[in-house]
Amino acid sequence: MKNIQVIDGADNSVYDIFQATDEEFSLIFPDGQDVAFIDEVWDRGRAEELGRAFKQIWTRRIPKKDAMGIHGLLFYQLDSKMKYYPTRRDEEAINPDGSLLRQHPL
Repeated sequence: MKNIQVIDGADNSVYDIFQATDEEFSLIFPDGQDVAFIDEVWDRGRAEELGRAFKQIWTRRIPKKDAMGIHGLLFYQLDSKMKYYPTRRDEEAINPDGSLLRQHPL
């Protein structure tokens, strides 16, 4: 199982973590990505498969204290953050000027 943290733009968002199977995770985060924006996920055109996957994922919330790492970030209502993640990989996040957000990426 892989852990996905949901980052929501709502004022009352609590940034829950949910577990996904490897197959479910790869539907949301293809090609080694670990950052996703929900509109892009749905735009890939696999609505039926994604619907089933999300139905299962939403039943697997885990308390943050019990999470053994975060494997992916899923953003809702925060398209303004897309510019920071052009590769959709967290460790490759950049500033608007193109410089790395982290001085020493892993």
